[in-house]
Amino acid sequence: QVQLVESGGGLVQPGGSLRLSCAASGSILSINSMGWYRQVGGKEREWITGISRTGRTILYDDSVRGRFTISRDDAKNTMYLQMTSLKPEDTGLYYCAGANAIQFALNTTPDYWGRGTQAAVSS
Repeated sequence: QVQLVESGGGLVQPGGSLRLSCAASGSILSINSMGWYRQVGGKEREWITGISRTGRTILYDDSVRGRFTISRDDAKNTMYLQMTSLKPEDTGLYYCAGANAIQFALNTTPDYWGRGTQAAVSS
């Protein structure tokens, strides 16, 4: 069993920053790659970024590239999403996910999910 727990969401003004965390516990050796999804309004959950097991391969969706930074600290079993230059359209529920796959790309099917943390961008 793997548990993923997100934290760090909140309300921020446009142009502001938030740092999300995803703490992993349980059978964490089964997790290779990790990533973040978000769900905006009534839309489907969308992939926004992923990081490989070694951290050498990092991928971003165009909507967040240059503004968001994904990282992982395996010593702390934690993954992060640093979000800067936030826009109102970034408002949504952010999910942490893990996969047995080596890389976490758009077409990677996650094996593990967190329950999400809400981020709101509004003045």
